[in-house]
Amino acid sequence: MDELDTALLRMLQNDARRTNREMAAELKIAPSTCLERIRGLRERGVISGYHAAVDLQAIDRSTQAIISIKLRPQAMAVATAFQSYVMDLPQTLDMFMVSGGADFLAHVAVKDTQALRDLVLALAKRQEIADIRSSVVFEHHRRTTVMPLP
Repeated sequence: MDELDTALLRMLQNDARRTNREMAAELKIAPSTCLERIRGLRERGVISGYHAAVDLQAIDRSTQAIISIKLRPQAMAVATAFQSYVMDLPQTLDMFMVSGGADFLAHVAVKDTQALRDLVLALAKRQEIADIRSSVVFEHHRRTTVMPLP
């Protein structure tokens, strides 16, 4: 990653809909150079995809929570199957396998606290769950750009 790759990465993370010509003009490089650099970033796996950012409140999912889950038994097959199940739930935004008191942290977004309660109770019925706890998220801040460390 050189300065040009880093600049392109920053530009695409801020607005992935910018045209190749716009980015090339701003960086004072040829459009073909810009296109080739972006292609290289994709091929190396630095850019893994493009997506639209969605305002959760606009789709009536403004209540967010982190659900802490401990599984039993502590088997990779159980963990893998459970992770797939939770990731398939439409309420799930992110899923983390962690160390410490919990095995997983699920970041979810639902309509309201009643919907959160319903989700937690539905999860708690699963046999592989030994413990489940939820924390309502009052504020959530996400970094929109991630750059390589020096």
